[in-house]
Amino acid sequence: MKQGEKMKIGIRAEDKSKSEKRTPLVPDDIVELNKNGFSIVVQSSKQRIFSDDEHRKKGIDVQNDLKDCTVIFGVKEIPMHVFEQDKLYIFFSHVIKGQTYNMPMLKHMMELGGTLIDYERIIDENNHRLVFFGYYAGLSGMINTLWSLGKRMDVENIQNPFNKIQQAMTYHSLDDAKNVIREVGEEIKKHGIPAAMHPLVIGFAGYGNVSQGAQNVFDILPFKDIAPDELKQIANDPSVADDVIYKVVFKEKHIVKPKDVNYPFDLHDYYKHGLEKYDGIFDQYLDDLTVLVNCNYWDEKYPRLITLEDCQRMWSDDKQPRLQVISDISCDPHGAVQCTIKPTYPEQPTYVYHPQTGTAIDGFEGHGPVIMAVEILPTEIPRESSIHFSHVLREFIPALVNADYKLSFEELNLPFALKKALILYHGKLTPDYEYLNTYL
Repeated sequence: MKQGEKMKIGIRAEDKSKSEKRTPLVPDDIVELNKNGFSIVVQSSKQRIFSDDEHRKKGIDVQNDLKDCTVIFGVKEIPMHVFEQDKLYIFFSHVIKGQTYNMPMLKHMMELGGTLIDYERIIDENNHRLVFFGYYAGLSGMINTLWSLGKRMDVENIQNPFNKIQQAMTYHSLDDAKNVIREVGEEIKKHGIPAAMHPLVIGFAGYGNVSQGAQNVFDILPFKDIAPDELKQIANDPSVADDVIYKVVFKEKHIVKPKDVNYPFDLHDYYKHGLEKYDGIFDQYLDDLTVLVNCNYWDEKYPRLITLEDCQRMWSDDKQPRLQVISDISCDPHGAVQCTIKPTYPEQPTYVYHPQTGTAIDGFEGHGPVIMAVEILPTEIPRESSIHFSHVLREFIPALVNADYKLSFEELNLPFALKKALILYHGKLTPDYEYLNTYL
């Protein structure tokens, strides 16, 4: 990014995955921004949910490349050869945990004198994210979870109402998917859950944006909320009502306990100290869940929800545990759900993890849990998720463009939220991200 140069903004064509259809700014928002004096163009794309013609019809320039743009907006990581000298890039870079696979990209940007803003770090003073797809990951993730459950039951030759549900990306709209799930709900009310699946218990780990999206879809079905301490009793009582699904939401206090029995659980203390002061206790729930939906953020300082040892215990000696599907919406490979040994993509969204061999076989059949861990879930409902994301992001464009990038980082007149998201500034790590030097 050449200091003092007028900013022309380019929306790049996504190329990390053939399934990636999202865009950070949608045509209607680009039109409004351009009317207000900004200069925004899009790179031609055959896979973006909003076609080139949709942009052209609204008077938006469509270009083959973005070499004349000063600022580049994307969604996912950008190939190394695409980066140019001194430009400002805004995308989900996936570098803040020191992710090994993206360190060469970060180092290359530094060598080119690049400036990087990461959506994931656009936060307010309370550390709450402001620009995110998470809610829509939850929506599409829950559709895929119910679809996966139906497919798994089909493999087990169990007649079930969930096999009417398709993968999220096959529906024309989110409303179409919800209508089918509503029909499934009516069938459950009328005929009940099949005896081989009853009681059907679905657990949600987390209660943030991702979980709220997932629960928005799940709550279309007939359900009964239960507390974690009720789980074992209800899951093992075939006399409970069969015309509902049992839903349990796990918070941090259910997942861990203090190592010191004389020390009460404290949320802020847990986030500060993690494994140093707290032990994981989620294994007590695993035998009583039919489906686990993981919506939690995780890093190595925190206990896991399910370990490889848990899986080996549960599926040893040809045991057939209740747990059928693990929906790892958060998709941290080898993380909170340790048996998520790889991310998946919409073209092949599931695999069965085999605990005794540590291997994954695509599909729904095998002795182990079905893992649904699509890395780019919001792209399965790309139009709705892009519109939401764009409506939030557009509010930051004026401040981004009007900042004086000739100034030092300390003097840079960006608002708090954007400045906190500035990982690189003219090729150098900013103070909050200097720790990444240890990974480079």
